[in-house]
Amino acid sequence: METARIAAPMSGDKLYQQRAQAALPLLVRQAEAGKPIFYSALAQELGMSNPRNLNYVLGSVGTTLEDLAKRWRKAIPPIQCLVVNKQTNLPGEGIWGFLAKGRDFASLSRRQQRDIVNASLHDVCAYSHWRDVLKALSLAPVKADFRAEIERAAAERGGGGESEEHLRLKEYVARNPSAVGLAAGTSSGAIEYDLPSGDTIDVLFKDKNDWVAVEVKSRVSGDADVLRGLFQCVKYLALVEAVQIASELPQNARALLVLEGELPAGLGALKNLLGIEVVEKVRGR
Repeated sequence: METARIAAPMSGDKLYQQRAQAALPLLVRQAEAGKPIFYSALAQELGMSNPRNLNYVLGSVGTTLEDLAKRWRKAIPPIQCLVVNKQTNLPGEGIWGFLAKGRDFASLSRRQQRDIVNASLHDVCAYSHWRDVLKALSLAPVKADFRAEIERAAAERGGGGESEEHLRLKEYVARNPSAVGLAAGTSSGAIEYDLPSGDTIDVLFKDKNDWVAVEVKSRVSGDADVLRGLFQCVKYLALVEAVQIASELPQNARALLVLEGELPAGLGALKNLLGIEVVEKVRGR
């Protein structure tokens, strides 16, 4: 919470202020898509090696919006609450200087924290003047048009059955949940898990009520196939949540795209727009 009080508006020339100027258009993109973004993903888009250094960057975004709101005499929601931790799906403590002023953050339960954040996220995504905010701060919106890539991926249909590389990676991931960032003690995954829609997930992990759907792409997959994997994860997440609803289970689902190689550079923004977790460089053995 100290960050909220110390970080200066983004109009200066310090490195964190320059990064704040670059971060705000990315956050506007996420707000317009209605998708939070992980600290690590935002840091990667900003060319930052350490996501922890985002504290002053996001604090600067917050103080800038508060100053602008005072000039406009109209509230502007704290867009920096879109940036969340992978484990908790909550923003870091710095956000509480903007969300819970006058309240003791440490005394709030996780449920209370989440309720406050969810209310703010609704306001952020419903706010219709983000482009006006960018214009007032002399910032340009980022372009997020992937029509050409989508059309190419739709036209390039795969075929010929499952490759040996894909099978090997799929089996490795199912046996090694920790290799894709899942908690220690997570049971092995089910390979080729059938859904009632007729779709089949490469690997599905079930840990109590938490289900994690995994789509894998081996090193032989091209850019178009990786892009299709991102959209497959969107589909699987919705389907798994639907199965949980129909089974009277809590909607605790995630979808991961696991790559044997690296995510193509041009797809980083699309990954964040769609809100998909990607795990790279998983070497199946």
